[in-house]
Amino acid sequence: MTLSELVQQMIRALEVGRFARWLQLFPLVMAVIGLAMLYDLTSYRCFNSPEAMDAAQVARHLATGKGYTTDYIRPFSVYLLQKHNRETQSTNAVNLVAMTGTQPDLANAPVYPTVLAGLIKVVRPDWKVQTRKLFWSEGGRFMRYQMEFIIALMNQLLLVVVVALTFLITRKLFDGPTAWLAAVLTLGADWLWRFSVSGQSTLLLLVIYLGLVWCLLKIEELGRGEKPNVNRLFMLAITAGVLAGAGMLTRYAFGWVIVPVAIFLTLFGGVRRPGLAVAASLAFAFAVAPWIIRNLAVCGAPFGIAGYAAVEGTFGFPGTQLMQSLNPELATAHWLLPYINKFLVNTRYILQDDLLRIGGSWVAVLFFAGLLLGMRNTAARRLRYFTMMCLGMFVVAQALGTTQLSSITPDINSENLLVLLTPLVVIFGVAVFISLLNQMQTPSREVRFAVMGLMVLVSCQTFIANLLPPKISPVAYPPYYPPEIQRVANWLRPDEIMMSDIPWAVAWYGQRQCVTTTINSKYEFFQFNDYVKNVSGLYLTLNTLNQKLYSECLQGGGDSWGNFVLKSVTANQIPPQFPLKVAPAGLLSGVFLTDRQRWVSQ
Repeated sequence: MTLSELVQQMIRALEVGRFARWLQLFPLVMAVIGLAMLYDLTSYRCFNSPEAMDAAQVARHLATGKGYTTDYIRPFSVYLLQKHNRETQSTNAVNLVAMTGTQPDLANAPVYPTVLAGLIKVVRPDWKVQTRKLFWSEGGRFMRYQMEFIIALMNQLLLVVVVALTFLITRKLFDGPTAWLAAVLTLGADWLWRFSVSGQSTLLLLVIYLGLVWCLLKIEELGRGEKPNVNRLFMLAITAGVLAGAGMLTRYAFGWVIVPVAIFLTLFGGVRRPGLAVAASLAFAFAVAPWIIRNLAVCGAPFGIAGYAAVEGTFGFPGTQLMQSLNPELATAHWLLPYINKFLVNTRYILQDDLLRIGGSWVAVLFFAGLLLGMRNTAARRLRYFTMMCLGMFVVAQALGTTQLSSITPDINSENLLVLLTPLVVIFGVAVFISLLNQMQTPSREVRFAVMGLMVLVSCQTFIANLLPPKISPVAYPPYYPPEIQRVANWLRPDEIMMSDIPWAVAWYGQRQCVTTTINSKYEFFQFNDYVKNVSGLYLTLNTLNQKLYSECLQGGGDSWGNFVLKSVTANQIPPQFPLKVAPAGLLSGVFLTDRQRWVSQ
């Protein structure tokens, strides 16, 4: 073969051959990369949610061979460990943390930290805050934390996978133009981009959820056939159950999705409907069983402290009191009234506000309006039933599972389950829009595209506005300023422990054990200090310093941390029996008390 013939064959392959499709996709890929770069330059922010920092520091422990342990210690976790060890009589529970030097993590489901651990092993990041290197700093000021930005890039790659799955599902149900419009609106969903830089597990969970939806669609399609392949049906059902289990091991509350899955298979699985539902349920159970057994062995609770999310926020344990308590009175947790009250209050907010944010307000309106319309496509109609079942289940789970995390970072938090429905809401909202557009009888193709472009602009207006100047500061201050957190943490030895109102940040940035401030500054503080582990430093930030004077300081009681700060900062009256009395000068974002002048030699 001559050189000219080889060149002609290559040109033909690029134009009409097997490489033609990839060549056509190249401009689209570059456009998405450019969009992500623009977003990261204008709207990226460092981690500002406790769950993101918590999962990341657990991942670092996994990557460095420390096992599934944590530096972020909650007094309630200590309570569960003590209680379990007293019941099993396996060790001295009083000094558990001091004896082992580490504490098993009881808060995070394992999949996302494991994925992050793999990323950490590959990247091998610099854990020190940079104040001089370009991009990570500007003018000698900290701007970005290296590993956080890398995690954001990983999540943005997962966002692209979400968009691709949305396209494939829509094309399977409808047609090409509808699929492209649904993909564009999903790509322009501001909620998803904000979650991509939050460091949370939402995008990974969304990929798992859409994979589950794809399996259900294949089962429904095969089930409608005259002679379905039974072995393939059961394999798909088992895969759906495993994906539901993987989702639960990414976020515990997602496990409720197995109920809509089982109902869907029972109704639309074909001639083997009951068997498919049982197979999916058993696969789900086998997938999650090992982790539940681990939690039972470690602390006696199948889901660790996450299993008590419904108790948090009730009138028996308002705010963060449950997680701060070493001696919780859980008797009120056995009454039904606190849960009913919490469910009704949170459901009201979800129905009035959160529902219309799914997929953007205009798309959500079209989705809910479309519920009044019939659908000729059998698969689409049945998937819409599944979507509505998931919506009802997620509303109940989110209402009961809401904790103080939703107050610290409203909307963008791991308790937001409704965001998982964004692609499905977009798909059916776009289907209704296309149906209405077909009835408009637009005079030309150009006018039709103009109407579709207007739909994109209106639906994605928030995302588009975020791409325009001025850009926001990437530093999540207040209350997080990583250089100062690392500086304060380095005053303690690796075997010492700090107490703080932002323990997740101290554990992530400072790589020191840090316990949440106890429920009060007297009895429970001294119980932890004397019987669990000696506290070497107290770090209180603007989370405490900015508390309302009357309602949270004076009315909080004489032993509240707000009252402690009020006396120690404004009146310089540290309680005489309090062991930490020495404070440095010039801290930017809070107050640090310790037992001696640890910073003299630095």
